[in-house]
Formats: sequence, structure tokens, C-alpha cells
Amino acid sequence: MTPPLSLYLHLPWCVRKCPYCDFNSHTAGSAPPRARYVEAVCRDLEAEAAEASGRPLASVFLGGGTPSLFSGAEIATLLDAVRASFTLAEGPDTEITMEANPGTVERHALPGYRRAGVNRLSIGAQSFDAGSLKRLGRIHGPGEIADAVRDARAAGFTNLNLDLMFALPGQSAVMARDDLRQALALAPEHLSLYQLTLEPNTVFHSRPPAGLPDDELAADMGEQALEQLAAAGFGRYEVSAFARPGRECRHNLNYWRFGDYLAAGAGAHGKLTSADGVVRRYRKPAHPVAYMERVERTAAVREDCREISGDELVFEFMLNALRLVGGFTEADFERRTGFPAAGVRPRLAELAARGLLRESDCRWRPTRLGLRFLNDLQAHFLPASAAAA
Repeated sequence: MTPPLSLYLHLPWCVRKCPYCDFNSHTAGSAPPRARYVEAVCRDLEAEAAEASGRPLASVFLGGGTPSLFSGAEIATLLDAVRASFTLAEGPDTEITMEANPGTVERHALPGYRRAGVNRLSIGAQSFDAGSLKRLGRIHGPGEIADAVRDARAAGFTNLNLDLMFALPGQSAVMARDDLRQALALAPEHLSLYQLTLEPNTVFHSRPPAGLPDDELAADMGEQALEQLAAAGFGRYEVSAFARPGRECRHNLNYWRFGDYLAAGAGAHGKLTSADGVVRRYRKPAHPVAYMERVERTAAVREDCREISGDELVFEFMLNALRLVGGFTEADFERRTGFPAAGVRPRLAELAARGLLRESDCRWRPTRLGLRFLNDLQAHFLPASAAAA
């Protein structure tokens, strides 16, 4: 049985590239070719639907870049193309998320996004401190976050996520606590909390900013955040994701449960499981101009299509499933990978003995320590060739 299927649409432009960002995004300039890009994505969606063989979509996610640089009418065109090519598993109740940045969300655009069918908005707050926002290269100020939330509520959005970061340059534990306090005061249904990391191929990686908190202080910030969020009624269901009951992000849960997802847009990545259980990954051309040109010539623009098998498939399952506070069952593992759980049980037991996992009723869950050292936990499942490299 094939897993649930989601759809990711990538809109790759930003007003300015943030120095910590390693996503496939490009500076918009004065006039990104939005109309041409929307048309290309619509053609891409038709090709993706042909590969999906009639499977319904459990969720849709519009990410970037900054999707809120696009108008409500353009988002409506994209989602109309989705509905024309696919069946939505839950009809109008299917979760459709769009990312938005406070500095690009205009009051008049939000009702248009809601009318287009977007029913979950993810707002990139990152911090409520003006100095921190400036050091992060953000184009918005603290007040614009509250404005964006207020306007989203007025437009009819009842499911909001706020993205927040901690361990920022020059940030103290008191500042991190106040950032989270202000985020919670806006009463979002969901909160994503990420520790700033210096990713390769970013400005911060090549030129680390001054004043980064050390590992001990960063860990203290993370621990105090867990206490704040729990006290506010938010349950931690993934290493960086917290939600009020029933408000977990269904799209991201499908990733972490090793579900399938289609990809449309420049640089988007997809994963599909065939009826006979073969798992394949693919991606789209990364540069938006190359992507548009390819779609206009051939419509079908999948690149690097390859089968994921053996130890690599086990690692990819663990890379996702171990992020979840609820972990996974051995039946989940067997269903998604096709391998017997007996093959990984000794490693799981070893990690449990080290306090990184716990097991009950054939369900394996990361401990709080395991979540804190998640990279180390996941690395135990690296294929031998990758580990040696």
C-alpha cells in the first residue's frame, strides 16, 4: 500500500537573501517574471499529476522564497491548477499552507489568499527584537509581525504558525524568553522554534556573526523554551514543532512519517513510492529561469530521478521518523521501507541503552536527550559508505 501523498510548490523569490538561509531562493529585483513562472508551474502540475496515477493529495504547501510576494490572484491561479489536476483528499478541508513574511504581507492581499483556498498561514517572525532582526537580515520590524497576525485573523485565517529562532547573535537567555513570550501573546495555533545554525553555502557560514551564544547557553535557551511552551499549552510533537491540540502541521507530519510528496517549482524535491514498493526521489532545475525554460520546452522536468534502496532507504526513514516525539512503530518501518524490523532492532536497542531512545509496545521514541542530540542519533543509521566519507 502506497503512503499518503502531499504536494509542495516552490516560489523561489525573496526581496533580499537572508545571511543564514540555505534554501533555493533568489533576489526578486524590481520585477520577477511572476506571470511566466505561474504558467510554468501550472504546466508542471499537469505533468506531476500524470505521474501520481490518480492518488489524492493529503496536503499542499506553498513555500519559498517568499510566496507572499505573489498576489492573491496568482496564488488562486496556482491552486485552481492544483484542483484541476488532483483530487484533494479532504476536499475544502485539505490543509493548504502558505509561507509569508511580515515585510511582504500587505493587508489587501490576505483576503485574496484565503479566497484562493489557503487555510493555513506560516509567518516568518524569527524574532521580536529589532536588533536581532537587523542582524538576521530581515526586512520587517517587530511591529509588523503583530500587524500581519491581526490582518490574517481579520481575513479569516484560523490556523496560524509563527516561525521563531533562538541562539541568535548577541542574544541572551532573557531576550530569547521575551521573544517567545511575545510570540505566544499573539495566540498562534502552531509555533516552529529553530536554533540558528550556520549552514554551508550561506553568508553566516563563510563569515560567522559576532556574539553567537555558546553551546551551553544555546542549550539553556532551548530548555527554557520547552518549559514556556508547555506552560502555554503547546505540545511538542517534533524536534522543532509545537502545536495546540489538533493543530499539528499535517503536511510536515507526512514528511516525517516518510510519506510521499510531489514537487513543482524551481528546485523543489519530490519522493514517490511505486505500487511495488520502490522509493524514488527527484528534483526540479534549481534556477527559476532554467526551470521555466525547461517546462516551456518539455513540460516534464524531473531531474536526478533515482531509486533509494538498501541502507540509504533505512537512513532516510530514520532521518525523518526520529524527529518525531512519538517516534515510529516497527510496523511503520516495515511498511515504509519493505525491510524487516529485526534488521535494525539491535541498533535501536543499543541507542536505548545509551538513553537516546526508549521502547514500548514495539514503538521507538527519541528521549529528550535524543532530541537534544538528534544529529548524533540519526548518524547511527548512516550507510557505511557515507559514514566513512
